Amino acid sequence: MTILIIEDEELTARKLQRLLLDVEPSAVLVGSTVSVEESVEWLRTNSRPDLIFMDIELADGQSFDIFNQVTITSPVIFTTAYDEYAIKAFKVNSVDYLLKPIKEEELRQALTKLRTLKEVLAGEGGSSTPVLGLEQSLATLLQQLRETAPNLSIAPNPGFRIEKTVATYRERFMIKQGQKLFSIGIEEVAYFLTRNKMSFVKTYDNTEWMLDYTLDELAQMLDPKRFFRLNRQVIAEAKAIDKVHLYFNGKLKVELKPMFTEEVVVSREKAAEFKLWLGE
Repeated sequence: MTILIIEDEELTARKLQRLLLDVEPSAVLVGSTVSVEESVEWLRTNSRPDLIFMDIELADGQSFDIFNQVTITSPVIFTTAYDEYAIKAFKVNSVDYLLKPIKEEELRQALTKLRTLKEVLAGEGGSSTPVLGLEQSLATLLQQLRETAPNLSIAPNPGFRIEKTVATYRERFMIKQGQKLFSIGIEEVAYFLTRNKMSFVKTYDNTEWMLDYTLDELAQMLDPKRFFRLNRQVIAEAKAIDKVHLYFNGKLKVELKPMFTEEVVVSREKAAEFKLWLGE
């Protein structure tokens, strides 16, 4: 099985590759891309892979943009830290939709599902229309969410309405300093950041510690009422938002405390959600 991985976080891509080799030893990684632009170019110039793992949020846009620029006949398994793209995912060649951090059993089930659908998906004559009917695909997804996401309560009605219930979020993080281990409470955290493809936590006393999680994984662990993903580089706690400035093209520029050394910009697409989160 030849596989293309589209993922802009190197650590996440490496973890997925290792997990794939554990679950599917015969898998061959034929490519790894990090952006919409690079993915489109790869797909135009290389042979069709048997399967594509596709992160949804990429550095230069959403991976759905790839389908607008190149015809994809390979089956796709979407990987994302967010659950709001489920319906959109099943309008393209999606076989499954895995929430990060990806668990081995969920990956195994997705590959089993692909084998079951192989007679439909295989061959160069594949279609870019949905692999399954949208309603059937949604029903399958919702069943998987029931089994794999205990913090979701799914209403059994024709509208497939998904309702959030009380969720459990991280209250402490373990820190390693040399040969010592200690923990910090979530109330000490100002923001999480990524730098040089590594993740760090910044506390309100202006101390910075390395963490062994990607920002995508952290986004799943944190209370969304308390923390907001400002961009690909920063997840901030509400009290860490010092000032917000209007920026060009509908974007917002954010000043953090303790001060962040680089410019923090919220995209135009996320600006309205961010202002609502702040309490506008």
